[in-house]
Amino acid sequence: MRFFVFFLFVGTISAQEISSVSGKVISSFEQNQLPLVTISLEGFNIVSKTDAEGNFILKSNHKGELILQLYIDGYRTKRIPIFLEGNDIDLGNILLEKDITLDQADNLITLTDADLSDDTATIENATGLLQATRDVFLTRAAFDFGQAFFRVRGYDSRNGEVLINGIRMNRFFDGRPQWNNWGGLNDVVRNQEFTNGLEASDYTFGGILGNTNINTRPSGLRPGTRMSFSASNRTYAGRIMATHTSRANNSGLGYSISASRRWAESGYIDGTLYDAYSFFGALEYEINPRNTVMATAILAKNRRGRSSAVTQEVFELGGNQYNPYWGDQDGQIRNSRERNIFEPIFMLNHFYNDDKLKVSSGAAFQFGRSTRSRLGYFNAPNPDPTYYRYLPSFYINNPIGADFTNANLASEGFQENSQVNWPNLYAANGNKTNNDKAAYVLYDDVVDGQKLFFNAVANWNVNNELQLDFGVGYQSLTSENYAEIQDLLGAEFHEDIDPFSDTRNNIEGTANKTDGEVFNYNYEIKASKLNGFVQLSSQVGRWNGFISSEIQHSFYQRNGRFQNERFLNNSLGTSEEVIFTSYGVKGGIGHQITGRHWLKANAGILKRPPSLQNTFINPRENNLVVPDIQMETISAVDFSYFLRLPDLTGRLTGFYTRFQNTTDINFFFVDAGVGSDFVQEVITGLDKLHMGIEAGFEYQISPDVKLSLAANVGKYLFASDPQVTINFDTAGQEEPIDPGGAINLGIANIKDYKLAQGPQKAVAFGVEYRSPKYWWVGATANYLANNYASISSITRTPSFLLNPETGARFVDATEENVSNLLRQNALNDFYLLNLVGGKSWLNNGIYVSVFASVNNAFDAVFRTGGYEQSRNGNFGQLQQDNLRNNPTFAPKYWYGYGRTYFLNLAVSF
Repeated sequence: MRFFVFFLFVGTISAQEISSVSGKVISSFEQNQLPLVTISLEGFNIVSKTDAEGNFILKSNHKGELILQLYIDGYRTKRIPIFLEGNDIDLGNILLEKDITLDQADNLITLTDADLSDDTATIENATGLLQATRDVFLTRAAFDFGQAFFRVRGYDSRNGEVLINGIRMNRFFDGRPQWNNWGGLNDVVRNQEFTNGLEASDYTFGGILGNTNINTRPSGLRPGTRMSFSASNRTYAGRIMATHTSRANNSGLGYSISASRRWAESGYIDGTLYDAYSFFGALEYEINPRNTVMATAILAKNRRGRSSAVTQEVFELGGNQYNPYWGDQDGQIRNSRERNIFEPIFMLNHFYNDDKLKVSSGAAFQFGRSTRSRLGYFNAPNPDPTYYRYLPSFYINNPIGADFTNANLASEGFQENSQVNWPNLYAANGNKTNNDKAAYVLYDDVVDGQKLFFNAVANWNVNNELQLDFGVGYQSLTSENYAEIQDLLGAEFHEDIDPFSDTRNNIEGTANKTDGEVFNYNYEIKASKLNGFVQLSSQVGRWNGFISSEIQHSFYQRNGRFQNERFLNNSLGTSEEVIFTSYGVKGGIGHQITGRHWLKANAGILKRPPSLQNTFINPRENNLVVPDIQMETISAVDFSYFLRLPDLTGRLTGFYTRFQNTTDINFFFVDAGVGSDFVQEVITGLDKLHMGIEAGFEYQISPDVKLSLAANVGKYLFASDPQVTINFDTAGQEEPIDPGGAINLGIANIKDYKLAQGPQKAVAFGVEYRSPKYWWVGATANYLANNYASISSITRTPSFLLNPETGARFVDATEENVSNLLRQNALNDFYLLNLVGGKSWLNNGIYVSVFASVNNAFDAVFRTGGYEQSRNGNFGQLQQDNLRNNPTFAPKYWYGYGRTYFLNLAVSF
């Protein structure tokens, strides 16, 4: 340790010969000079930029065979082998080629926007974090593995940070970035800086997945006008986008504006409408060469229909595009589960920059609503066409014997009416025997919030060998959370009473509610976060390293606005204050074996507070906080080998990460010996282990042909047996209740079960051809395997083995039978072939490009994820159900897209 500190702070003092490399960078397409091109020596923290005339000079005291890299957004990165021996090199004019694959990032947005979720489980991917990287493996993870919801190292996106102009945008609720807040603004969010994993970032301490800083400064965007037109059959059918960025002038004033429109009556999954508008504006003023101020506005409105996971039985009846959430109403598609987001962001930033010090500071304000609609039914049949009582299996699995006649009728009925029957819902609500009271209500779960952000980061180049980074940030949130009636579907009013317990949701308000009124639940959340970090980086000769630390203070509190009759004493008013003080420490060290081979190791320990989502047990109804809630501990280490030859580049990394003391809260209906009701399952003391190897290599066979290989072999599993408790809403009581505790189900034996984090094995082989006449084609063959459905924890607890009628263990619940019954469901391995191509032209200063891609060219049917249902709450029920060909409560699965396409035409001038 003393050697490491000495290495970082002292360095080596010796007389070394200084070499210089100079040249002029020119666009091969337009034949004009290129300013602001980043010039660097690969593997060393030695960076220069071209001036307004495209000239550069880079000085170094390193010797031997090295690789000079030239990079600027919109052009192909160029790598030039050089040999330094105290000599000066003039490379003359260097031509950079337009990157005609630029529009491939637009293709990725359709994956980033995909949010396939329901109330029980979520599949979300972190590919949006990887858009800025040029790493071979991470590029494949984003553009190819991402369509199968592959997660880098098995992490979800909470483990990475997304910043806009240095301000952290991850949400309080679940810690994940909300990509829809700036969706459709591809042209102005391309300028990104990405740091992978535990590596040091100039802007933040960050997470273990990586960090992306989106720079919206007009001075960093390509000047001119760009218009694009897209067509697809994925999440949206069409898109138009226009962007204009001012050209440099002597006034010091620059601006950029962008707008887009995306739409679809239905995406690839049936009934998933898409309706989105986006606008961006930024105004930048250079006060003097050292000080710049900027104002930014981002307004992105996104409305889309959601889809559902389905059982194997429903898949066989409806196919992989089937979605039960929508139905036809007056010839129009109407989805009962729409998501609607409009949360504008306004931002002010100040930038200071001199030879030694850079300071970036900013403040932002975000407000708006996020809603999710759903159909509520009250003392009426379930309107979901996939409800188990409507399916053939319900009659086949009849306890008194299979009823094949009604099973066939159910199958025929599903084929004829497999969607939400909107006319029937209106008819039921118009039935006068209900006294105009609604049997069905379409309502929104609303989150209406306001966020304040403040951030300041300084980067100080102490000398040629040391850099000190430090920063402070503050975020606060005030959010109102409630249910709001969107449509009474022909009824006069809704009676706001819980149908299971016949109790009032708010004893202080009126029971009868009409369109636009708040009902069911109503509460406010206040949260804040104050953090600071400091980081020291050093490069001495062929050694480099960094050490970084962060401290964070988090505050959560609930304020109930309804007094719920089921929770009389702890639903109205403020909860206890939930406060966490967390910290993190990480560091890394690297060594250049030669200028073309180097090693790097990183390690970190982070204490992280639970998200809001996993702090309050059931915030819709009460103030209860998870008892003795703990912070999560993350321990991570990785070791990498980098190869940088003139024609062959790549990386090989081994990683190990352990999450400890994780808390997780789930909601579902259970039918077990402890009762039958909607419950909140609280899992504490949960550990997870992520380990594996990832590799990516790229070989330039010729100037026109390039091969790539990427692979991930991971092992992601539960590493402990956690404690499981459940909280009932009503606890089956006839009188109004006010429970303050939970039912302890004991330890869940889930250690060594696999995590449902997407494919744990992934391999991609790609080939790409670029013609000197500015057209290109590429193909990638992908193999994805070792994907698993999420397990039910409640079925792995001791209570699961108890017969509710006798209180004793089921006689046939032997170790072998239990093991066979609870064997985890492995999803099938699959292959995907993706094709891409494009062409570009330049005519009289007008640049035109065409991009096309086809994903899953062979139309493979595959599952991207799934989960076990928890309804069968005891061994006897689950065993009986699983003896059937189509279990009544079988696991549910999400299915990936079949053959899809994306076309883009762009015009720039």
